[in-house]
Amino acid sequence: MVTDRPDPGLYPPDRLDRAAAASAEAGLAALLLTPGPDLRYLTGYDAPQLERLTCLAVPAAPAGGKPFLVVPRLELPAAHASPAGGLDIEIIPWDETDDPYALVAQRLGALPGPVGLSDRMWALMVLRLRDALPGARQELASAALRGMRIRKTPAEVAALRAAGEAIDRVHARVPDWLRPGRTERQVAADIADAIIGEGHARVDFTIVASGPNAASPHHEVSDRVLLAGDAVVVDIGGTMPSGYCSDCTRTYMIGEPPPEFAAYYRVLRDAQQAAFAAVRPGVTAEAVDAAARGPIAAAGYGGYFVHRTGHGIGLESHEDPYIVSGNTEPLEPGMAFSIEPGIYPGPHGARIEDIVVCTEQGGERLNNVTRKLICVDAT
Repeated sequence: MVTDRPDPGLYPPDRLDRAAAASAEAGLAALLLTPGPDLRYLTGYDAPQLERLTCLAVPAAPAGGKPFLVVPRLELPAAHASPAGGLDIEIIPWDETDDPYALVAQRLGALPGPVGLSDRMWALMVLRLRDALPGARQELASAALRGMRIRKTPAEVAALRAAGEAIDRVHARVPDWLRPGRTERQVAADIADAIIGEGHARVDFTIVASGPNAASPHHEVSDRVLLAGDAVVVDIGGTMPSGYCSDCTRTYMIGEPPPEFAAYYRVLRDAQQAAFAAVRPGVTAEAVDAAARGPIAAAGYGGYFVHRTGHGIGLESHEDPYIVSGNTEPLEPGMAFSIEPGIYPGPHGARIEDIVVCTEQGGERLNNVTRKLICVDAT
């Protein structure tokens, strides 16, 4: 059987033991994880989201028993071929006429406390598990797993660095596609092809926001035709074969920038640099957010910075920690997150985004394509 098992350093087998111990510390009797980032984090298995139940059960340590993975029989070969097949866990298939929820409950037996469910578990499965385990209160698995996932290992940082390098190569090609007369949708299609061509397994998003659309931070691509004088915000990302994500934004100008745009773009660059310079262990997430907002507010653009400064990234493009006012959590080495201030006054806007890792020495940028405003030929 052909297998696709990544570096064991990326999905180490002792994670299951550490998750079991973390569950006990969190007061959980077991974790129940359906397809999604938590299941992949613990096993490397990128299971498909189906109405048929796939569920990893991790009883809490030390006396809760061994983990097991329940899968539909038609998914059994894929489960064995995944990194989960190389772990010391029993993989239990169920047939179409079986009740997999009852199977999970039977294997777990009487539980001495609540169960932690995947934060992104479908409601269908939450309710079926509630019925199958009526004596077990349901809580979030992140109570146990957040502390593990938020601090990336060196192997995870290496995977994020590779993702950053791949998306940088795409941004380096973007100016060739920004020509007057083309539509945002056409440019986005070129970018999507390049994201795959540069090594990603999946395209997660392609924001191409031109002219007045650049003032909308989450603009969806449209059939608007690019024009000379347009600012174009390009925010793109995907998932690598490792499972780890990329996310990078650059702003381009077709032709020469209007003076008012050039002025606030300089402010934006200074703000992004100030936030990056603030990154070091012990600094709070909200302090990094404040470092980005300071120069923007001082220049009179504070009302046009309408979103948080950043979000964590890993097996999800958005995860903890969130770089936002009110988050007093101190940064720790291994935390990875975006720094992406934006100014959106209309009839244009701009954003600069890099993924940054907190290290013992400070911040490390994982995106290194130029942050200067790139002006492309308007003819």
